[in-house]
Amino acid sequence: MKPANKPVNPCFSSGPCAKHPGYSIDELKDAPLGRSHRSSLGKEKLALSIAKTKEILNIPKDYRVGIVPASDTGAFEMLMWSVLGPRPVDVIAFESFGKGWANDIKKELKLEKVNELTADYGSLPDLSQVNFDNDVVFTWNGTTSGVKIPNGDWIPSDRKGLTLCDATSAVFAMDIPWDKIDALTFSWQKVLGGEAAHGMLVISPRVVERIESYTPSWPMPKIFRLQKKGKLDESIFEGSTINTPSMLCNEDYLQALKWVESMGGLKAIIAKSEENLSVFEDFVAKHNWIHFLAKEKQYRSNTSVCFIVDLPEDKLKSMIKLLAEEKVAYDIGSYKEAPTGLRVWCGATVEKTDLQLLCHWLEWAYETVSK
Repeated sequence: MKPANKPVNPCFSSGPCAKHPGYSIDELKDAPLGRSHRSSLGKEKLALSIAKTKEILNIPKDYRVGIVPASDTGAFEMLMWSVLGPRPVDVIAFESFGKGWANDIKKELKLEKVNELTADYGSLPDLSQVNFDNDVVFTWNGTTSGVKIPNGDWIPSDRKGLTLCDATSAVFAMDIPWDKIDALTFSWQKVLGGEAAHGMLVISPRVVERIESYTPSWPMPKIFRLQKKGKLDESIFEGSTINTPSMLCNEDYLQALKWVESMGGLKAIIAKSEENLSVFEDFVAKHNWIHFLAKEKQYRSNTSVCFIVDLPEDKLKSMIKLLAEEKVAYDIGSYKEAPTGLRVWCGATVEKTDLQLLCHWLEWAYETVSK
């Protein structure tokens, strides 16, 4: 039978993701609109976002955190363009974004000594084959594949190369071993459901050393420049951004961070995301027509959960459309480059009760379109 109750929030998109529960536009009333981001108030607000990020994520004190242009994509491109080149590169690609980084390293930066370690959607490459004498580029969570790296045990502490991690759908949902990470990027619109267009760049002292000792051979666009007069541009990591940021978006991020603190901090929201995943694990165990794309439980993502459904593509599209028309689930089709299926966000801004209700609707929609 058609379920009687609908999710309170039907937003299950994998980016931009659902706003935190109880969110109201009134939370942005203190945004310094119409003020320069370089005013004392503007810089103070941006510096507060940086400080709160470091505090909540337990980022080491000697790491720098900066707000940079163009979301996670801009942050990671800035990182690659600024530090890659002195060493060969190992690129780990098990979903579309990792493959994109590999493409840019080879075809845009035109580096020749590049080793790709790849896996099909739903699997991880053999991480024991990574050469840490090289710089290593990887995503922590495959937003488009539903696969995550389970831990940092495969990364040695005595590595010679740098580890560069795109963690945009992992930070605030998974434990990040900072001692194994030299540089990491993420964006506000993923796990915390913030607004888009701004990226966060986290770098270790080893990366600072690379930036100050190495000048890339290629022209450097202004929005990628981390070096100033041969030194790291420290102002970027103190709240002085390269280009004009949205103070409205920054205020939204501050409110999301405030929500994390109200929930009990990082451990609490990681636990909530993992509990949300368990709703789907129970559902899949009881239904033989839906399957996780991730083949092994240990590396199954607890944010961007991807499914294969036993339906022809046209009927699957009808199922997705039906759920949207019923206003119970928006934007849950798989990523365009991934295997055809469903992708449902279950990070901490999504409520477990909404996921439980969604499961009833998934069953109804499947039965409806498969007749």
